[in-house]
Formats: sequence, C-alpha cells, structure tokens
Amino acid sequence: MQIYLDYSATTPTRQEAIAVMQTVLTQQWGNPSSLHEWGQRAATIIEQARVQVAGLINADPESIIFTSGGTEADNLAIMGVVRRQAVPQHIIISSVEHSAVTEPANLLEKWGWEVTRLGVDYQGRVNPQDLKAALRHNTVLVSIIYGQSEIGTIQPIAELGKIVQQHGALFHTDAVQAAGRLSIDVQKLPVDLLSLSSHKLYGPQGVGALYIRPGVELMPLLGGGGQERGMRSGTQAVPIIAGFGVAAELAAEELATETPRLIKLRDRLFTQLADITGLVPTGDRENRLPHHVSFYLKQADGEKLSGKTLVRQLNLAGIAISAGAACHSGKLSPSPILLAMGYSTKAATGGIRLTLGRDTTEADIDWTAIVLKQVLQRLIPGELLVSY
Repeated sequence: MQIYLDYSATTPTRQEAIAVMQTVLTQQWGNPSSLHEWGQRAATIIEQARVQVAGLINADPESIIFTSGGTEADNLAIMGVVRRQAVPQHIIISSVEHSAVTEPANLLEKWGWEVTRLGVDYQGRVNPQDLKAALRHNTVLVSIIYGQSEIGTIQPIAELGKIVQQHGALFHTDAVQAAGRLSIDVQKLPVDLLSLSSHKLYGPQGVGALYIRPGVELMPLLGGGGQERGMRSGTQAVPIIAGFGVAAELAAEELATETPRLIKLRDRLFTQLADITGLVPTGDRENRLPHHVSFYLKQADGEKLSGKTLVRQLNLAGIAISAGAACHSGKLSPSPILLAMGYSTKAATGGIRLTLGRDTTEADIDWTAIVLKQVLQRLIPGELLVSY
C-alpha cells in the first residue's frame, strides 16, 4: 500500500495540466515574443494562463508576473522593492518565514540593511501589536508568510496588512502553501505583493507567479528582453505556464468542496493520533492550513529519535511524510521554525509533517495512524502510547 502524505513538498501534476502541456509542446511551441502566427499562438496561451492564475486570487491579469517558482517570486518581491532604494533602509519579516524570504533578508543585512524578525507565540502566530511596534519611519517592506509549511499555522494576514498599509510601507506575503487551499481575494486583502507556486496546487514544477498590486513599482532581478512587462526577462516557458494556468483554474473551481474535505481528513488524523503521549501537535489547531498535520516527538532523557528517523521508517512501510520543511529534510540541524516558536533544541529535531491532498482517503488516514503507532511502539517502547 503506497500512501503519499507530503503534499506541502509537492503535488502530482494533474492530468488536465499534463494534457495541455503536451498540446503546447507538440503543436503550439512558438516563441511568444515573435510577431508571426506561431509566436502569437504561444503568446495567447500565456495570456490565457495569466487570466486563469489571476482568477485564483481575484486579481487583475496584468498584475500577474510569471516566474520560475515561489522562490523567485519571493526574491523578486523583496529585492525588487529594496533595489529601488538609494541607501539601505529597514524591512520586517517574521521568524517563521520560508528560506526564500530569510536568505534574501540575511543578504540584505550584509548590504547594510536593517532587518527586524518578528517573534511568534508557541503556536507560530505573529502578534499584530508586535508588528505595529516594529514599524519605523524608514520601513519600506514587510513580508509575512500566509501559511507556514512546516507547522501549518495561518497568519492574520488581513490584520497585519492593514497595519502595514496604514503605515505606508509595502506588504508582501508568501502564499505558496495557502493558494488553492484557502480562498484568497487580493481585491479585499491588503497585500501589495503575493507569491504563488504551480507545483503546490497540482501544476507542473518550475513555474510560479508574483502578484504585484497596480501602482507598485519593482526593480527587476534580470536584464534582458523585457518579457513579463519588463519584470522577468527571458523567453517564457510556455508549456508549464499553460499547465499552471489549468491547475489554478481547476483549484479555484474545486476550492468549495476540496477545502472542507481536507479539513475533515486533517482532523480525523489528529484524532487518530491523539492517544500517543509522545507525539505532540505543533502549530495552531484553529488557524491552520486545511491539509496540514504536524507533531514533534516528546522524548525522555537519553532518547535520540529524530523526525527523520520516522520519515525513513514510514517510507519503508510505503508512506511518505516529511521531517519539517522539505528544504531542511537533508540536514540534521534542529528546525529553525520550531526553535523560533520556543521549542527546545531536542524537540526541534523531532518534528514531523503529514500533508494531505486530492488523492488522500479516509483509508489512507486510518492506515497511516496504525503504522505510525506501530513504528513508535517499536522505537520507543513503554509508555509512549496511552492505548494501542
């Protein structure tokens, strides 16, 4: 029995997206910058995808810039803002951002910028009052993640964005984990910049997008032919952009039914694992991504069981989960997200994440709970389980 529960790392490309990609690759492969018929057919495909992606977040299609993925979208948002400044200023991020935000922030500090990293509570939430207190006269950008990939917590983006808006700075959110799983309306949400990724919502890998609110000006990262309104030079990857568009449109159509289904499965898994005293939920149970379940291992002194050990053990049983964020899965260092939330170094090495998707069934949930209990009983015998 093969069960994939790592949908926050990547999702399988849906057949509808694959079909349109095959059509583009074989029949509509022109360069979209060319003026002849072949080029214009390709350009039309890109614009159709732009409309589809914009529809997912209720944006003006002209405000969507295609990128190579969520990482580039985050970097374009941050660096695009700061590179317009003649001298270093001040930016604010949270302490639970994805590395696609933290690494540019670290680089900016080397360039003389001041970076404030907002702390979070034990559930991983930013306090809006902390943001208000951190804003300065020279704060040009605030970047707060929408839904945290490792612990599932959703930030109060509307409230945070309103504070930033009233201050006069720009507000960016990495919505890679939230888009396609939560309803997002940029006409109502006070955000200036918002990052998306195709492969998190059943589109192909290698493509994403940055929403740029009309009137917001950025400095492009790349110099070249001026594609994507000059914001992202380079010949567009027409086939995967087309696949992204189809996946985004279908995600929007299915949101009303898929989100409550995922919430039901998510809560079922939390309930199934509630009797394991050594497995403690992480993140905010109420303000949480609908597909996301996460824990850390509560171990006695002397025990050295890491989250990665559980990943390997469940993999042998045909079940795919993750030890925290996928970008940290090859490292033995404690999770910086759990450390930022106040967990001990030992606890921060024991985090696991199980994320659900379109193909997840109740049977998958029930079998995973059984296998996980068996694995933990074998690895940590004794009083790890209240009942089994």
